[in-house]
Amino acid sequence: MTSDPVLSIRAVSKTFGSRKALNAVSLDVARGEMIALIGPSGSGKSTLLRSIDGLQTIDEGEGAISAFGGPVQAKGRVSDQVRKARIRIGFIAQQFNLVGRLSLFSNVALGSLGRIPLVRGLLGAWPRETREAAMAALHRVGISDYAGQRANTLSGGQQQRGAIARALVQKAKIILADEPVASLDPVSARKVMEILRDLNASDGLTVIVTLHQVDYALRYCDRVVALKAGNKVYDGPADALDRDKLIEIYGPEFEEVFWEGAPQ
Repeated sequence: MTSDPVLSIRAVSKTFGSRKALNAVSLDVARGEMIALIGPSGSGKSTLLRSIDGLQTIDEGEGAISAFGGPVQAKGRVSDQVRKARIRIGFIAQQFNLVGRLSLFSNVALGSLGRIPLVRGLLGAWPRETREAAMAALHRVGISDYAGQRANTLSGGQQQRGAIARALVQKAKIILADEPVASLDPVSARKVMEILRDLNASDGLTVIVTLHQVDYALRYCDRVVALKAGNKVYDGPADALDRDKLIEIYGPEFEEVFWEGAPQ
């Protein structure tokens, strides 16, 4: 792993009541990687992703997270410099997080709020640069024809592509995608994964995506990190994740996390 990672996670733990959601997890992410974060439900995937963005505080102790060389959080406290990192981190949630009553265009343009006066965003008085960036991003993800449509009238796949477009307007360098295809049909899910893969391959964006569908992890990601009961149990190439390791991670019913077959 590079000596200068774009993202560094050191001995991060998180406890909810008596349950250890993360147990001293460490991870380095190099610029331009596309990583699948997999594991059974409750393994800590979403907790880790939210901790990376400072949306979830980690336990007190020696744990620390940094992005772009600056602090995100450490010892149970989010850094007062976290905003610098968040401006360059796009977070895509399972439920899209679009404002339903606003147009798709306005939702995507909201990605510029970290760089323009808040009042302009609230009034919808978008600068020319934002308007052009929003339309370019919508075109990039294939839904520019729906720019004027209210977000809550769009399909799940269209809304998720809108969320990706918003991250592009944000000029994110890291995209954290938390179960982005869990609510989608297989065709829409594949399209979303193809877009994320293209942004990684063509634009050099760093992508970390949590997935229940292990076949998607193997197909679209070069590196896989697996969590089980809050512990990191695998970190390596996708093509080295064989049947025995999957059984160790998921148990003998591991085929259930595949949509299109399992490795032999």
